[in-house]
Amino acid sequence: MTLYLTDNTPAEEVHRAKEAGVRAFKLYPAGATTNSDSGVTDVRKCFGALKAMEETGTLLLVHGEVVDPKIDIFDRERVFIETVLPTILDNFPNLKVVLEHITTKHAARFVLDGPKNVAASVTPQHMLLNRNALLVGGIKPHFYCLPILKREEHRLAIVEAATSGHPRFFLGTDSAPHADQNKLSACGCAGIYSAPLALPIYAQVFEENGALDRFEGFASVNGAAFYGVPRNERVVELVREDWRVPANYKFGDDVVVPLGAGLKLRWRLRT
Repeated sequence: MTLYLTDNTPAEEVHRAKEAGVRAFKLYPAGATTNSDSGVTDVRKCFGALKAMEETGTLLLVHGEVVDPKIDIFDRERVFIETVLPTILDNFPNLKVVLEHITTKHAARFVLDGPKNVAASVTPQHMLLNRNALLVGGIKPHFYCLPILKREEHRLAIVEAATSGHPRFFLGTDSAPHADQNKLSACGCAGIYSAPLALPIYAQVFEENGALDRFEGFASVNGAAFYGVPRNERVVELVREDWRVPANYKFGDDVVVPLGAGLKLRWRLRT
């Protein structure tokens, strides 16, 4: 379990959480993504909580974007990395930080060149798609997520980092199921549903980049090592078998459209 960091999270709550077995707090800048309205408005307001996290070895999991309306949405991750992240790391140099669902070459380079207490998770959509998928030929609301899809140069940088075998990049799907009616609306929800097919998509990207031998590390080893937890002893098996992603899945009284709906994949989870 993780907890939701706010401006008012007291240091004592961090210590109680640690004693209860909570390993991490999520930092969502207020309004940065779905259900983040109660998030952090100024990271300096969290310094007491962050100090307690550093002292207890509790991880900070970050949605790394600024929310200043003057900052272009495609630049919000870069600006966060250039301004907010250094403030955190300069004041708490031993705090373990995970930049979740990174989307830019700036984030990839920061982790590659940065201190050993900073890691990153990578989603299947940010390895598979660039912003053309969202915007060219009409708006595709099922490809709308936050952080938003970026240019092809950023996708390529993310793929290169994720498939490199570097131990501080690991799987994080950020899978978010939203009913179709909530995606196809005047103000559609941000989020892409990938859970049933994330592993086959990752495997295909790793294979296409000649790095299938590094996939297990990315999917099953690196994250556990960074978190300081035992590796999962359960096993899933991927088999080389062509199949097509369903157009949708039943979701209550509606449906949810998955990442890659209709896409032909070369790997399938053995059930």
